[in-house]
Amino acid sequence: MKRQNVRTLSLVVCTFTYLLIGAAVFDALESDTERKRWEVLSDMKNSLVRKYNITPEDYHMIEIVIIENKPHKAGPQWKFAGAFYFATVVLAMIGYGHSTPVTVGGKAFCMAYAMVGIPLGLVMFQSIGERLNKFASVVIRRAKCYLRCITTEATEMNLMFATGMLSSIIITTGAAVFSRYEGWSYFDSFYYCFVTLTTIGFGDYVALQNDQALTSKPGYVALSLVFILFGLAVVAASINLLVLRFMTMQAEENIRDEDKDGSRTMLAIDGHALAARQRSHEDQASVCSCNCLGNKQCESALLVERAPRALRSQPHLALTPDLIERASV
Repeated sequence: MKRQNVRTLSLVVCTFTYLLIGAAVFDALESDTERKRWEVLSDMKNSLVRKYNITPEDYHMIEIVIIENKPHKAGPQWKFAGAFYFATVVLAMIGYGHSTPVTVGGKAFCMAYAMVGIPLGLVMFQSIGERLNKFASVVIRRAKCYLRCITTEATEMNLMFATGMLSSIIITTGAAVFSRYEGWSYFDSFYYCFVTLTTIGFGDYVALQNDQALTSKPGYVALSLVFILFGLAVVAASINLLVLRFMTMQAEENIRDEDKDGSRTMLAIDGHALAARQRSHEDQASVCSCNCLGNKQCESALLVERAPRALRSQPHLALTPDLIERASV
C-alpha cells in the first residue's frame, strides 16, 4: 500500500475521530442548557396563551411577525451601505444570514454574483496573503541580520509564527473595537471576530445591527469592512503557509516513492539483462567452439581429446604449440 494512500486514509480516520470528539464535547456542554431554555420558553408561552386567551393560530401569526420584523429593527438593510456590506459578506463566504434577498431577481443575481465573486475573492485574498508573507520574510531577514544570527533566511516556521502573531493582534484589537461599539462582552466580541475571519459566520452575533449603524455611522461601517477584508487576507496568509507546507511534504514523499519504484524497476531490468547475458554466453559456448571465445586451454584440451589414440599413447610426441597451431588450421 502506497504511502499516499496510507496518509489519505489516516486523514479520513483522524477527521471523523475529531468530529466524533467534537460532537461528544458539544453534547456535554450545550444539551442541558438547551433543555432548560426550552422548558423556560415553553412555560412562558403557556402562561401567555392562558393569560390573554390566544389561539394557536394567532400565536403562530405573532411568531411570524416577530421573526420577519427582526432584521428591520436594525434599520434599512438594502440601501447602498447595507447592500455593500451584504456583497462583502457574500464575496468573503461568511454568510451571516442576518439579511437575505427575498425577490426572484435578487436571488438570481445573488447566485450569479457569488459564482463570479467567490473565486475572485479567493484569488485576491491568496495574492494579498502571498505579498504579506513576502513582506514578513524581508522583515525577518533584516531582523536576523540586525541580531547577527547565524542563518538569516526566513524559514517556514518563522513566517507561520509572524502571520499567527499578526492574526492574533487583529482579532484582539477588533474584539476591543466591537465590544466598545456593539456593547458586547470582550469574550463575545472575540468570538465574533474569530467566527468572522474563519468564514464560519454563524450569525448569532452580527455587527452594524444596532441603532441603525448602517446609515448613521459611516466611519464604523468602513472600519468593519476594512477589518473583514484585511483580517481575511492575513488569515489567508496563514492558511497559505499551512497548505504550502502540506503540499511540500506531499511532493517530497511522492518523489521518494518514485525514486524507490524507479530503483526497483532498474534492479529488475538489470537482473533480467544479466540473466539474458549469461544465457547468451552459455548458448554461444555450446554452439560455437572454444576458438570463438579465444580460450587456448580449451583448445588444447579439445585437441588432446580428439588426438589419435596412438599419438596419445606415445608421451615423447608431445603436443607442442606448433603442433597445436597446425592442428587447429
